[in-house]
Amino acid sequence: MKKLADLLQLGDPRLYETCAPVLPAERPLVAGWVADLHHVMQEIRARYHFGRAIAAPQLGIMKRLIYLNIDRPVVFINPELSGLSTELFELWDDCMSFPHLLVKVRRHTHLTIDYLDENWQPQTWHMTGDLSELLQHEYDHLNGVLCTMRAIDDKSFKWRP
Repeated sequence: MKKLADLLQLGDPRLYETCAPVLPAERPLVAGWVADLHHVMQEIRARYHFGRAIAAPQLGIMKRLIYLNIDRPVVFINPELSGLSTELFELWDDCMSFPHLLVKVRRHTHLTIDYLDENWQPQTWHMTGDLSELLQHEYDHLNGVLCTMRAIDDKSFKWRP
């Protein structure tokens, strides 16, 4: 089982890689990956008091997989974003891979995400507000993009209080 020590930190070159899709032949591996993501997210919550979702590449699993757990767990396999709103909003974004840093970014106010669930069933979810922002952040991880790369300007960084 992966632990907090396995979480990739800012500067690790793997965080800047584009992830490969989860293949049908890898379906039996998904439950183990999800268990690892859940465990590490629980450790982050206990230590840093934040964390609603985590992307597989943050644990060095270079696959297109996101784990969300707010009120219930949701697994996003091979997600695709569409219907990104033209309207944007600004926020101070955080990331488990650099838990003491906040980055001011702009995100779309709403989107649609198509994905396979843990049963390999196609799903569609229309998201707005903070969920939209959260999934944009995690989806970026699948493409090797960190919120530091989306900073509004060179003054859009601050330490978490």
